[in-house]
Amino acid sequence: MLMSKEVAKERIILGIDPGTNILGYGLIKEVKSNMELLTMGVIRLDDLTDHPLKLQRIFERTLAIIDEYHPDCLAIEAPFYGKNVQVMLKLGRAQGVAMAAGLARDLAIIEYSPRKIKQAITGNGNASKEQVAAMLKTLLKFTEKPEFLDATDGLAVAVCHAFQRNDAGNSGKSYSGWAAFAKANEKRIS
Repeated sequence: MLMSKEVAKERIILGIDPGTNILGYGLIKEVKSNMELLTMGVIRLDDLTDHPLKLQRIFERTLAIIDEYHPDCLAIEAPFYGKNVQVMLKLGRAQGVAMAAGLARDLAIIEYSPRKIKQAITGNGNASKEQVAAMLKTLLKFTEKPEFLDATDGLAVAVCHAFQRNDAGNSGKSYSGWAAFAKANEKRIS
């Protein structure tokens, strides 16, 4: 019996923390229950003032990361609900463009709430970015401190997804392609 990439014994997970000024990402390789850090970093967008150009850069750089590391899936942080509608709209666009890049390469897309990610990494859904980064250093045994905590936030999304493998109560939303995403989100795209 063939196993899908998502349930195979080895997989590479790309985690993304979307942002319109700095987008964080992290990649891990999971072999059975062991995780290994492949890379983490940020896509800087703060030098651009035109929002469509920021979205273009997110799409192009996300595709480049996917093409370099060939992840099996893309886990992404869902937008949090804030009071500033314009910020929410821009953040949602950034998330959507990163998701579109994954869908363009036929990756399964899984969304996790910020609270779920923090809970999975630290055991506390209200943990700070610094607490998440410290726990990731322990889990993945790395010492370098990233320039931006957005990088460890992206890495946290990937690790959160790895932890969900045997969790029957997985609250992440998963899409197997553009058609599945569109069907599940008809109100958002019509």
